[in-house]
Amino acid sequence: MTTILAIETSTELASAALLYQGKLLSRQSAGAQTHSDAILPMIQQLLAEAGLALAQCDALAFGVGPGSFTGVRTACGVVQGLAFGVDRPVVPVVTLEAAAQACRVHDAQAAEVLAILDARMGEVYWARYRARSGGGWDVLAEPALSAAADVNTQGRPYACGNGLSAYAEHFSPDFCGRQFAAAYASCMPHAQHVATLGQHHFDQGRGVPAQEAQPFYLRNKVALTTAERELRDAAKGVA
Repeated sequence: MTTILAIETSTELASAALLYQGKLLSRQSAGAQTHSDAILPMIQQLLAEAGLALAQCDALAFGVGPGSFTGVRTACGVVQGLAFGVDRPVVPVVTLEAAAQACRVHDAQAAEVLAILDARMGEVYWARYRARSGGGWDVLAEPALSAAADVNTQGRPYACGNGLSAYAEHFSPDFCGRQFAAAYASCMPHAQHVATLGQHHFDQGRGVPAQEAQPFYLRNKVALTTAERELRDAAKGVA
């Protein structure tokens, strides 16, 4: 069976997972400031628990983004370094797809999922997926960055991600009649879901050489200028 080591550091929770002989082992550490310090020890713990060397993994999967700029760069840098060292391919997994996977694990009825992650600065990352019978997801709406009010929620999909709680007023029935089959704000990307999807993608031949591992950004700017913040705040006041 395929052995996949996975890491996910795009949110406030850093996590690592090892999919080995059908078993899923994982570790996690909260606190965005500690991701770079925490991820390697977690990986070492997982490999030791399984009695494996890194070179025995078939591929390394990672949450490619969108998410925290620092977080996705951390994941990309760590997975590149490890993969170069043992000459293994890497498997990028979109964090929104990992969130959808978390939703389906939580609720087996969640066949069509709208994943919504807080992007800060008054915006969300979002995408819409439909589960495949053989595993994995079909993309119904490509990952996008927008204001919460602009997310397409038509059709009563299942919804997940911390964007639901960060902008709760925009995802309630009182806001333009928005309704979901169910909403799970706590279903977030985790290395467990990255490992599961990583195995699926790897088996489909979607692994890439380590040097091709690149973060997936939807926002080109990390911060607004003072003038832009003033304009944004003024617009909020009008709204």
